[in-house]
Amino acid sequence: MTTTGTTTGTVAPADDVRQRIVAAADALFYGRGIQAVGMDEVRAAAGVSLKRLYTQFPGKEQLVLAVLDARHRQWQDGLTAAAAGIAAPRDRLLAVYDFLERWFTDDTFRGCGFINAFGELGATSPGVAQAARAHKESFQVYVAALAEEAGGDADLAAQLVLLAEGAQTTAAISGRPDAARQARRAAQVLVEAALGAPTGPGGADGARVR
Repeated sequence: MTTTGTTTGTVAPADDVRQRIVAAADALFYGRGIQAVGMDEVRAAAGVSLKRLYTQFPGKEQLVLAVLDARHRQWQDGLTAAAAGIAAPRDRLLAVYDFLERWFTDDTFRGCGFINAFGELGATSPGVAQAARAHKESFQVYVAALAEEAGGDADLAAQLVLLAEGAQTTAAISGRPDAARQARRAAQVLVEAALGAPTGPGGADGARVR
């Protein structure tokens, strides 16, 4: 299935149009807030007609959920990339905070998009509330798996997740990306308290202490 572009007259795949709409909506929603942005602004930013926009997304909630789904996949890809090539399980745990630090220093950073969306719409949109809960649960599962590989338990994972979540909120409100480094130091203390000091020359992750 294809659609015709509104600005060039060329034919573009429907998937490309959908991705362009989602990307435009994501930038607007994340930068200004969901309720402050109308569908016509999304249409203009995406370069599509309102008819095309509503063909892809019959209502604003469907568009919001598509944006959150894309953000969830970006988050997962970022975590995977941060842990790639790291052998020691406990270092993969700490890599979560390295990923956060890179995110916090991005000029567009303004907190967790899921927390922002939940704050705006969680009370009135069950779909948005569920998307936010599912995203946070998946992060808990991810950290729990890393903690188990390192020899830790669910309590350690829950503590590390709380540190990561708190760092996101602190960085967004204070505008200080060093919240990630502080959370990483606290995480390392928790990991060593639960698992003992790292073994090997200088410790398995000693060179990465900040």
